[in-house]
Amino acid sequence: MTAYLIAIDNGSQSTKVSIVDEAGKVHASAQRPLRPYLHPAPGRVVHPDDDVWDSIASTCAEAMRGFTGDVSRVAGVGLCTIRFCRALLDRDGGLREPLLSWMDERLARAHEPDPEVRYVTTSSGYATYRLTGRRKDTAGNYQGVWPIDHTTWRWSTDPARYAEAGMDRDRLFDLVDPGDLLGHVTAEAATATGLPAGLPVFATSNDKAVEALGSGVRRDDEVLVSLGTYIAAMTTGDRHAVDDSGRYWTNFASVPGRYLHESGGIRRGMWTVSWYRDLVGADLAELTAGAEEVEPGSGGLMAVLDWLAPTDHPYRRGALLGFDGTQGRYHVYRSVLEAIALTAHRHCAAMATALGRDFTDVVLSGGGSRSDLVARIFADVFARPVRRTRMSDAAGLGAAICAAVGSGVHPDWDTAVRAMATTTDLVEPTAEGVRAYSSIAPRFARITDFTDPLFAELAAR
Repeated sequence: MTAYLIAIDNGSQSTKVSIVDEAGKVHASAQRPLRPYLHPAPGRVVHPDDDVWDSIASTCAEAMRGFTGDVSRVAGVGLCTIRFCRALLDRDGGLREPLLSWMDERLARAHEPDPEVRYVTTSSGYATYRLTGRRKDTAGNYQGVWPIDHTTWRWSTDPARYAEAGMDRDRLFDLVDPGDLLGHVTAEAATATGLPAGLPVFATSNDKAVEALGSGVRRDDEVLVSLGTYIAAMTTGDRHAVDDSGRYWTNFASVPGRYLHESGGIRRGMWTVSWYRDLVGADLAELTAGAEEVEPGSGGLMAVLDWLAPTDHPYRRGALLGFDGTQGRYHVYRSVLEAIALTAHRHCAAMATALGRDFTDVVLSGGGSRSDLVARIFADVFARPVRRTRMSDAAGLGAAICAAVGSGVHPDWDTAVRAMATTTDLVEPTAEGVRAYSSIAPRFARITDFTDPLFAELAAR
């Protein structure tokens, strides 16, 4: 008989819940947008009220209402949430203040002691507590200022690490590996979410690692470009490596003992596309149709995509350069898409050089990958065929894979990935596009050489 898995994917802009079978087919799904971030003070970015949990609860309930299969055949839940968030909880496990977003500058430094804060955890740790009542969390969602040992995937035994993080061990949740049991849905959580009480909840990892798993990326010559709010390229590895030149950094993967090497990123990647759509009051279908008629190079327009500056260059800003009066809204739109692809390619090339690899297989995932125009631009910029994930919510599929392994629906990670994670069409590069972008790329790579001094000077005033 068919077994089902429930995947919770809480992202930066929305929460998605999918109910999939053991072959990765979606039988019900729901998606709810998150409320806009709050900025209570300069550098502070938080999720309003209890928005993350509220969105998880309501989206689960909607997905369960749409599921027509046998609920008794649901084997478990895979829980995946936004990485780099921090939840400050009181003694009862409630939020002491709204959940800190990954964009909050406080996450780059040690936790500041507060006598009213009893526990410090991630967004996944908080969601686990709300779902199961247990203070457990996935080890794979701890990056940044946390006293974790990247080799053992457990809390450090070095007292200095706790002092640097500003956290005591007794304020931290217990860690488990991806695919391990976090707990079972409580009666209270069942009422809020519509999930069956007693249903097992399994750990995943951070959202990017879970997305890579759901995209089926397992080989050294494969690279995944995640086209979401935060855009980055990822490939897997078997050790925690550090690149002092900053061409990549290493994160926990979504398979125990494996790691995810990740390139530099675009902090407001596909968000910029949504921003422009809303700014000009057009829908994406219209913008895409118009941009398809624009030649590669967008009539000389180039975009600098620092709508949210990187932490190592905090003075940077977004920019559009090259207007001469001949371009219109479709040129601007295409220039943003081209900048995304050109930036991602530059980051991929740097990471490949640092790792001593040649990425021959390019996979696109995330909402942006659904666009045929985006896929064609990427194929031409990379001069490689690109594949797209079958399911746009690859992180959701990755969460389902973790639940499938944890519940025993599939006996191991390789079997689960082969059965559930597949890609669809192959988009081939065009000779014309490859020629155009190979000429544009070197010039595009030098834009910040000219804009950095200007933005640095403006920021100093």
